[in-house]
Amino acid sequence: MAKKSVSELVEELCSPIVERLGYELVEVKYAKGKSGMELTLFIYSKDGITLEDCEKVSKAIDEPLDILNPTNDAQYSLNVSSLGLDRPIKNKRDAERNIGNKIDVKLYASKDGSKLYTGVLVASTNEDITIELKDKQTKIFKFEEIALASPVIEF
Repeated sequence: MAKKSVSELVEELCSPIVERLGYELVEVKYAKGKSGMELTLFIYSKDGITLEDCEKVSKAIDEPLDILNPTNDAQYSLNVSSLGLDRPIKNKRDAERNIGNKIDVKLYASKDGSKLYTGVLVASTNEDITIELKDKQTKIFKFEEIALASPVIEF
């Protein structure tokens, strides 16, 4: 059996804690940052995420993380963050959060003569997403053919 990564260990520990606080733990990243290793938890709430929400989650997971010691005593800085408005759509959960929103879909290879599509995300499964184009035509894209899908930010 393969050894679990720091991100996997932290996600298993913290997901139920974050959910009890009323948020969703969307992603855990453990990577080298500006001043050493950084452990970042990305949380989501349909009501948005405030600085106070991030602080609340950080305080709730601090002691359990110390007990778990996922980095085997290697130093890291802990960050709790919101997803951000322009977070790429990587999976079904991300897609479901964006149903009804306008998104850009960039493909690895051309499909029907184009590698870039913009439309409203109307459906999502475990394998694909469906967008409605300006002309009301729908297009279905499998996640594996998508290089990048992200919300369109309009001001």
